[in-house]
Amino acid sequence: MRNSLLFIIISLALSMLLCKPVLADETPNWLDGFKLGGYSSAGIILHREQEAEAAVNEVSLLLTWTGDSRLSFFSELELERPLAWNDNEKFSQKEAHFDLERFYFDYNISEKLNFRAGRFLTPNSRWNLLHAPPLVWTSSRPLATSRLFPIATNGVMAHGALPFKNSAFEYKLFTELLEDQEQDGDELQFEHVRGARFSLKNQSDIGISLLSFREQGINAASYRMLGLDLVTHIKQVEISAEAFQRFDTKNKDGGSGAYLQTAVPLNTVGLQDWYWITRLETFQRPNEGIYERWLLGATWRVKPTQLLKLEFTGGSASLPESPRGFSASFAVLF
Repeated sequence: MRNSLLFIIISLALSMLLCKPVLADETPNWLDGFKLGGYSSAGIILHREQEAEAAVNEVSLLLTWTGDSRLSFFSELELERPLAWNDNEKFSQKEAHFDLERFYFDYNISEKLNFRAGRFLTPNSRWNLLHAPPLVWTSSRPLATSRLFPIATNGVMAHGALPFKNSAFEYKLFTELLEDQEQDGDELQFEHVRGARFSLKNQSDIGISLLSFREQGINAASYRMLGLDLVTHIKQVEISAEAFQRFDTKNKDGGSGAYLQTAVPLNTVGLQDWYWITRLETFQRPNEGIYERWLLGATWRVKPTQLLKLEFTGGSASLPESPRGFSASFAVLF
């Protein structure tokens, strides 16, 4: 199975972490480097054309280790939809499953050069790297960031940051070494993944990514993809956007997608820590047609680690990844 070996390893690491008080006198050094955290979210969706549903969307555990050496470790084990409810089946756990989203080791040579090996989030989309519910403004994820490229890659990466005038130039070069062996639900399968991401960070964060991969399935084909992303602030308004264009081996259109999102603080109208969210997006895959989406919502930052999100989503044709209707969710980072 895809994650069985890694699941055993992370279980052993958790066991060692829990045994820390007993072993503290004998091994007071490397165990002190372990830290355990995580995040979770739960929500309700009132579909435009289907029955209402509610669910605990995920419970994710983040285990990290840093010692006195240049080596460090990071893992994210997620239990997806451990509990769900709808009018037909009432409470159900049949959709629950584990997913090892990240499991990698980093070796630091300097700020300019680091090496990573394991399973990591594919670094060709800002949203993909910061997808945890407590870190994003909306409950739903833009279609372009989940249906055009592999979410995670099993392989190696070289990454670092270089000073550039008053900014920082960051780079990531990566390639796949091991394909996923098991498919989760309707998850798309990819192989032969390799690519690069470059970003310039100052008052704005501007990124460009290049990716090549093969998409498995009935209409299997190889693609190259160009991605652009931006996040900036105009006064106190956050503006973020991403755009992707794929080409097949004959340089024909292989699918595309984009979104533009704004987060406007509502402090001026007396709503402290509330933000008005607006998003427009478009998405197209070969043989699947073109989809358009709009989203209007409000997000309350209850605490720095807690978000309450309320949103309406509309547009063309329903998709499981982007339901139309009203949704509300609460996310917490712990």
